[in-house]
Amino acid sequence: MASERPSTPPPQPTATGAGTLPKTPLTPEQVKRIEINRLKAKALRDQREAVSRKYNGPSSLGQSDSSNFSAGQKRPNAAISSSNVPSTLRDGRNKDAAKPSGFRPLDEIQPARNFTKYVEYDFSKMTDTKGGFLTAEDDPHNKALHAPSAEEKPAHMTLKEWERHQLLRSLRNRREGPFEPGLSVLKKEENKTCRECDSLEIDWKWDEVFSCAICNTCKEKFPEKYSLLTKTEAREDYLLTDPELKDEELLPHLERPNPHKSTWNNMMLFLRYQVEEYAINKKWGSAEALDEEFNRRETDKKRRKEDKFKSKLQELKKKTRVEAYRRSRKAGGGGGAFGDEIGRSGKHVHTWGRAVENDEGVGVKTCVDCGMEVEELEF
Repeated sequence: MASERPSTPPPQPTATGAGTLPKTPLTPEQVKRIEINRLKAKALRDQREAVSRKYNGPSSLGQSDSSNFSAGQKRPNAAISSSNVPSTLRDGRNKDAAKPSGFRPLDEIQPARNFTKYVEYDFSKMTDTKGGFLTAEDDPHNKALHAPSAEEKPAHMTLKEWERHQLLRSLRNRREGPFEPGLSVLKKEENKTCRECDSLEIDWKWDEVFSCAICNTCKEKFPEKYSLLTKTEAREDYLLTDPELKDEELLPHLERPNPHKSTWNNMMLFLRYQVEEYAINKKWGSAEALDEEFNRRETDKKRRKEDKFKSKLQELKKKTRVEAYRRSRKAGGGGGAFGDEIGRSGKHVHTWGRAVENDEGVGVKTCVDCGMEVEELEF
């Protein structure tokens, strides 16, 4: 007994600081849970290493083994050599015989959790629906909806052919060149001649639109009859209405592109002698009646303008009086009463003049200062 070495109890955990309790030992249940988690993590690591060996070959063993070295342990040269760098899964040029024939590197890449609902579209298989509008494929038999534009060059035409087509269309509209009506020598009575000089070279466009056979020389010679009037001039100078100007049977007109802006409506041109014949002879009766109506409308327009100016002036005077009253109250420091003079101190006292009888026989007195009138009754 004396030769035996005295035993000492195991060291107890001491507190690290004041007020700190010692750590309690782990329970058997906690130790069992820790061991199970360690084994699960080891199994997952072995599974990943097996998959890496399958696709990357034996060159990845050095890297996987090098990750198991503890701190301070020397790694072998094969683990750190740059010649044994494994090929990446994203490299489509890698044609390893160990990989299956249908293997695609991008198939193994899993998206992040935030992009699991991402949809990848194949634009080569998508159909252009033209933004929801109807196309020729939807209704190929609707010629009115899908008629080709006259201002656009067709695809089957060259630029030179399109310019020639445009020129022919312009000549056809003006009835000039090859589209000018022919003259018959045998039937001279059927040929149309100028109404002024009996010339055969008339403007066929004017004859078609205005039913007026006139040559270009006479148009320039008699501008007081054959000049063209715009819609605004016919409405303001001859006091015609829009329905009358739009009636082609009543007043035919010639349409031309608007010179101010090409996107605006076409300009309507009327023949002067036709407008004067309808406005003077049919609508107003005579030129004097047209002038009287024109002067009456101008007088009414001037009167309405003056009335509008006077009403605006009265409103301005009222606003000026109110502002003057407010300024006077602000300057005087107090409010005034009804009858006080604005801008002066004190109350206004009327100075009445002599009574004057009005048309009804009642005497009326007028204040000399402010012009106020009161009736005076005598009993």
